[in-house]
Amino acid sequence: MQRRTFNTVLAGLGLSLGQGRVRAVAATPVRVEHFILQPNGWVPNNQTLPVIVYRNALPVSGDDPASAFEDLFQRNGWPPQWRNGVYSFHHYHTIGHEVLGFSGGSARLMLGGPDAREVAVRAGDIVLLPAGTGHQKITSDEDFAVVGAYPPEQGFDIVRAAPDATQRARLARLPFPATDPVAGGDGPITREWHY
Repeated sequence: MQRRTFNTVLAGLGLSLGQGRVRAVAATPVRVEHFILQPNGWVPNNQTLPVIVYRNALPVSGDDPASAFEDLFQRNGWPPQWRNGVYSFHHYHTIGHEVLGFSGGSARLMLGGPDAREVAVRAGDIVLLPAGTGHQKITSDEDFAVVGAYPPEQGFDIVRAAPDATQRARLARLPFPATDPVAGGDGPITREWHY
């Protein structure tokens, strides 16, 4: 076995070769989940592009953990736009796909509109919501903090009712993001998001 192949196998096991011996690497593997949400009452969701959940995507540490999410999103072509939380009412966006980086605390979110899919998130997780996807915070702890970002030339509107004809047309023609907000040019979005 070649050294490069051996090192790749070790890295896959969370180990590395240092000074001629194997030592543990302090990293939690990223786990990716994805699912499609069907229309739900007044919430259109997105029947083509799945929600992508990146578990343990980024270690959370230091005085300003949100800056690590901002740096990651910026580096991967998704300019960060805000720091805050998630609204406690159902809503969706028609002018941009949205990525949420959880830089502190934990929460339970409802994705897809009323009584759809409950998702627990915690610091270090990231959720990618295709435009039209309903979302709401159900509960959170006091440390819950979020960084929001969008692809270039996209942003957010707050829609709390069924989309009108203009909003439906906007959702149908919204440009496809060029990169994955977490992994850049070779991430889950390149495999899971396609028309």
